[in-house]
Formats: sequence, C-alpha cells, structure tokens
Amino acid sequence: MSGAADLLDPETAPKTAPETRNQPPDAPSVDLDALYRESGIGEMLAGMDRELVGLMPVKTRIREIAALLLVERARRSIGLRAEPPSLHMCFTGNPGTGKTTVARRMAGLLHGLGYIRRDHVVSVTRDDLVGQYIGHTAPKTKEVLKRAMGGVLFIDEAYYLYRPENERDYGQEAIEIMLQVMEDNRDDLVVILAGYRDRMEVFFRSNPGMASRIAHHVDFPDYEAGELLEIARLMTEGMQYRMAPEAERAMGDYILRRMAQPRFANARSIRNALDRARLRQANRLFEARGSAIAAADLLTIAEEDIRQSRVFTQ
Repeated sequence: MSGAADLLDPETAPKTAPETRNQPPDAPSVDLDALYRESGIGEMLAGMDRELVGLMPVKTRIREIAALLLVERARRSIGLRAEPPSLHMCFTGNPGTGKTTVARRMAGLLHGLGYIRRDHVVSVTRDDLVGQYIGHTAPKTKEVLKRAMGGVLFIDEAYYLYRPENERDYGQEAIEIMLQVMEDNRDDLVVILAGYRDRMEVFFRSNPGMASRIAHHVDFPDYEAGELLEIARLMTEGMQYRMAPEAERAMGDYILRRMAQPRFANARSIRNALDRARLRQANRLFEARGSAIAAADLLTIAEEDIRQSRVFTQ
C-alpha cells in the first residue's frame, strides 16, 4: 500500500541516517519496521485512508507526524538523545470537515506510539473552561485539564477563549492556566485547538504564548461534491440503511443545491440530511402499516425521502 507504509516503511523511506561505514563496529541498530508493526500505527493509518473520505493534505501531515514520532522512538530505544517533541496542534477549517474525528484518530496514533498514556480525548468549548465570576474559571479549567491528562484535550472554536472587547471576561485566566500546563506536562498531555482559520490567526496574534506552543498546524479543506456523496454512502451503511439508486442520484442533486446555500457545514450537513431522510422514511412506512413491511423496506431510503427536502421544494 502506498501512503502510510511508504512513509514509514524503512525499506522504501529515504535513508537519512549516517552510512554504516562511518559507525563503529559495535554501533547499536534498531529495526524500524519491527517498531512500526508493534505500534499498530500501520493499521490505524490504513483505517484512516479507508474510512475517512478525501482530506489528502490532512492525511499526509498525519503520516509525517507519525514518521517523526516513530524515528524519535527508535532513537530512544538505542540510547540516542530524543527530546520529547512538542505535539500540541491547531486544526483549522470550516464546520464538518472532520477535525473532531481526526483528533480521535490522532489520540489512537499517539497512544500506539507511546506518547500519551491513554487513547482518550476530552472535547470542550469555552463554556467548559471559563467561569462567570471571579474565582470560577481556575477550578473549571483545572478540572478539564485533570480529566484530559494522559490523553488529548480538544478545544473547539478556541478563539472564543479570548474576548478583548470585554474587560470583565475571564477567558485570559483560562489561557494562562493552560499555557503553564501545556509547558509543564508536554509529555503527558496533547492540546489540539480547532476553529476557523482566519479567527485562529487573530487568536494567535493576540496570544503569542499560545502560538509558540503549537508545533503543528493542520488545515482541513472543504469536501468536494463527489466526496460528500461518498460520505453519504458510508454514513448510510454505518446506520444499516441503503439508498436506492434513485435516492442516491437525488442525494447527489441535494448536495449540489445545499452547497450553494448559507450555513452549509460539509459532512455535518450531510448527516443532518440523512437524519431527516430517515424521519421521512419512517413516516412513510408508518402510513403503510396496514400490511406487513419487508426487511428491505426497513433498510431502504427511497428517492422521495430525499426529494421532500426543503432544498428541492423551496
């Protein structure tokens, strides 16, 4: 398989280590391929390729991070100096582009490589960290950090932590507590900040201490129409439904129309559309309850379940 294995397989990766003729005869060596297999990250990366549609720039960056961490682990195994790498990250992109999903995958990868103790993600927003009165913010923030310790803390819409227009806002207190913990516990906690790219840039300009602690910036592109249709197929299968051929064509039409409308949220909008299609399917079957309903009918999303959407009727 190309991709993950190509970047991490020592047989195909570029040889950056010093040539063996420059090493003493008893120089230690390490089997990078064995470390790769033992960590299980090959399966994780393959699963990411298989289950996450699109996101090629994101997948490439994750493989690069995985390669770095695997080599750092190899260096430690033979006694070479290996400073704990800074793994705090920023995920930027529009809603529904997979930032939370990839954060969960990243936790599994970091755990497999031994950089965090738990395959564990704590997802929070400003309301979970910032209090409403003096003395309220510190205990809230510390409690969240305590729950996340040993794993990953994912802060969505992180720019809302900083509100300079409000002199009585306590977000800055939460930021200062996090900065200290991010520095002191960099080997036991990974913080991922997420949000719109332009707003995160403003946030970092206003908080240089936070900017200096973020080592990896990953931008999530919007999905294309064909990718969103594939996501719809995968979501339908995951819910143990299937779209009839006519329904799938209707979903393709829906996606093109919905992408042109306000407040489109990529995969999140597709999930909402499928939830409403299931609601219409259930109502359609309920109205026909006088006769037995076949299992195929219970499984199938019909064209009318899609085309009754307001996207088509308004």
